[in-house]
Amino acid sequence: MKLLLAVLKQIHKPAVRTSQQRCRSSCASGGLSPLRDEALVVGSSRELVQRLGSQVEVRTGFITEEEEGALLRELEPGLKKKRYEFDHWDDAIHGYRETERARWGAACEEVMNRVRSAAFPEGGPLLGPVHVLDLDKTGYIKPHIDSVKFCGSTIAGLSLLSDSIMRLVKEDAIDEWMDLLLPRLSLYILRDQARYNFTHQILRDEESVFNGQKVPRLRRVSVICRNLPR
Repeated sequence: MKLLLAVLKQIHKPAVRTSQQRCRSSCASGGLSPLRDEALVVGSSRELVQRLGSQVEVRTGFITEEEEGALLRELEPGLKKKRYEFDHWDDAIHGYRETERARWGAACEEVMNRVRSAAFPEGGPLLGPVHVLDLDKTGYIKPHIDSVKFCGSTIAGLSLLSDSIMRLVKEDAIDEWMDLLLPRLSLYILRDQARYNFTHQILRDEESVFNGQKVPRLRRVSVICRNLPR
């Protein structure tokens, strides 16, 4: 993975794209009620936000709190056996533990089927097993592009336990950027140019500010699906 480490300064008011979906479950526990029905994607320019509009999605309330609980009941026993690590083999992640999941109980399999249906073409080959990444409250994911050798054109992830901000930065033009607000219980989808030509990262708590508003970062578990390269 090729890393791009850069400090971004937002000089102009960013372009925004508003959400067309509302939260399916109670938003009180997420802590971001004022933002839920506002912009979920902001960028360095309106043109960039519009150009990548079909390639970057955030679907709020994609799962319910009950479904989140079911996923965590299956994942926690395995995660608790691992320690949080603060050094990654390619220096892409800090403060994490991870696992993979090939089989799910009935309730969770229904959730995963919804993810596959929402994010990937029917019948397309997926990279399996599903990747589960558990970030400590102090953890974060540094800018990187997933390996094109192993991962295809689409990445889709569920956000459990915490709201967070994903930042995309064009690999060869760091003044072109987008911030995605990923509310707890949401699904994000990155496709094509957004996946291949932009680094993506999850901001650490002290940097977690979306469009001028602080977004507290707690422990975050993401359930990530990818397709295979063609």
